[in-house]
Amino acid sequence: MERPLTKNIHPGRPPLNLKDYEMTGGYSALRKIMAGMSPKDVQQAVQDSNLKGRGGAGFNTGMKWSFVPMDEKGGPTKYLIANADEMEPGTFKDRLLLEGNPHQLIEGMIIAAYAIQANISYIFLRWAYKAAAKCLEESIHEAYHAGYLGENILGTGYRLEMYLHTGAGRYMCGEETALLNALEGKRAMPRAKPPFPQVSGLFGKPTIVNNVETLCCIPHIINNGAEWFKSLSYSEDGGTKLYGVSGKVNKPGAWELPMGVTMRELIEEYAGGMKNGYQLKGVLPGGASTDFLTVQHLDLKMDFKSVAAAGSRLGTGTMIVMDDATCPVGFVHNLQHFFAQESCGWCTPCREGLPWVEKLLLSLEKGTGTEEDIDLLQQHTQWLGPGNTFCALAPGAMEPLQSALKYFRDDFDRHVKEKKCPYHHNHH
Repeated sequence: MERPLTKNIHPGRPPLNLKDYEMTGGYSALRKIMAGMSPKDVQQAVQDSNLKGRGGAGFNTGMKWSFVPMDEKGGPTKYLIANADEMEPGTFKDRLLLEGNPHQLIEGMIIAAYAIQANISYIFLRWAYKAAAKCLEESIHEAYHAGYLGENILGTGYRLEMYLHTGAGRYMCGEETALLNALEGKRAMPRAKPPFPQVSGLFGKPTIVNNVETLCCIPHIINNGAEWFKSLSYSEDGGTKLYGVSGKVNKPGAWELPMGVTMRELIEEYAGGMKNGYQLKGVLPGGASTDFLTVQHLDLKMDFKSVAAAGSRLGTGTMIVMDDATCPVGFVHNLQHFFAQESCGWCTPCREGLPWVEKLLLSLEKGTGTEEDIDLLQQHTQWLGPGNTFCALAPGAMEPLQSALKYFRDDFDRHVKEKKCPYHHNHH
């Protein structure tokens, strides 16, 4: 089984420096495109590979790039941004790539920037990733020194500057237009679309924002071709995927596997199954903002289409497992506390609705909730649903709630009937 993204990453060992990276074939993809591929050729190769955005949306990466206006002269300023603001609860995949092989990201970014003819690139990094910041700083410096960044890259006349920007620690900054506002020094609030960032993004210029894992795939696609990339996968989506499992399993962790492995394989083989005495009750397949799946979905393929067909989203592919000793109401309350706290306050439904949802869940947990409260929660899943807010934060927050109400309704009802949380051990 090929693991292009992580085969040279060994947790516990320091990240690959420039020399190590070059010894594993690093920067050969950059040399290849500079020796005779046009930006359009690179876009086409990535589009053909069926690489879909690994930040959660799953949009075809090459197609996203194709929306950037191109002209012969290289035209106005354009920007390429790596979204490394990994702030979603349960999500810990990009960190592995950043801390293990930072040059892989840098090379992917240079190729992506060349593909859209951008001359300035930023890595927008989660503030808490101090180790990643340190090795990215060093690696960017090495890449400049080696002539892979800066003026006249590899003697081709192509120029690219790269900057590391650490965020101030808001989940909101992972939303691409809020990220652009934060980079401009404004409050991290989402923008109305259209215009889309591909046409008018950072400082009003054409901009592409891609996730770290997405960008790390690019050098491998260029080196080995689109067909090879597609062949790595068990599904129509190209490539491997970094999957994660957290919760009461025997071996929580992250693994690079073919896109489309089943949830059962991930939980039972890689994560070593449930800890003794615990049964699986629910799974959030792709981070905190995805809908619960249950035991009946274990044989589902973890790719974009299959998970969507089951009524959830693959998201980041980092699943949170909820066991039968954990109260679903308390579990969802904990998530809603996070989302309410992270709302930027720009639009009313999200700003007012999320704290209300949090209060309703808390009253159920304390045993003071009523049947009407459950109905109100149900209504909120509509009021804060897709199309009613500026960005996807509130609709994302509703996914675990609406699916908990669907699958674990009797747990909600018991809180009302018994006037307490039926899961006896102490919940916060």
